Amino acid sequence: MQAEFTIETRGQGLYEFTSDIRDWLSASGADGLLTLFVRHTSCSLLVQENADPEVQTDLQAFFSRLVPPSDHPSMSYLKHTYEGPDDMPAHIKAAMMPVSLSIPVRRGQPALGTWQGIYLFEHRTASHVRRVAAHFG
Repeated sequence: MQAEFTIETRGQGLYEFTSDIRDWLSASGADGLLTLFVRHTSCSLLVQENADPEVQTDLQAFFSRLVPPSDHPSMSYLKHTYEGPDDMPAHIKAAMMPVSLSIPVRRGQPALGTWQGIYLFEHRTASHVRRVAAHFG
């Protein structure tokens, strides 16, 4: 089975789409391996806690401090700045975090832990439409 998920972002942050994945997989009722791949170079995929929203806020804050915008004095060495001060830092963050995930599936449900969710981590400040390719087999 293959599908593509569309996630509309409203700027930097984590966007959970676990329920979309669960709905898609539930029809199969099968065991297997789910592979997700984000088709963009300025966002990432994460499995992360979905119980406390402060986790997502803290992750966003940490990565923003770790890789500030290109107009920050500490980032003056960057050359790729044509698309704004958030562009190259978004590429750096995507290079540091996963752009694909492999998740076991049991009886048509992702074998996630109690507090785990599947997220797209948007690294750009503007809204985007992101596409995640999914393969289950």
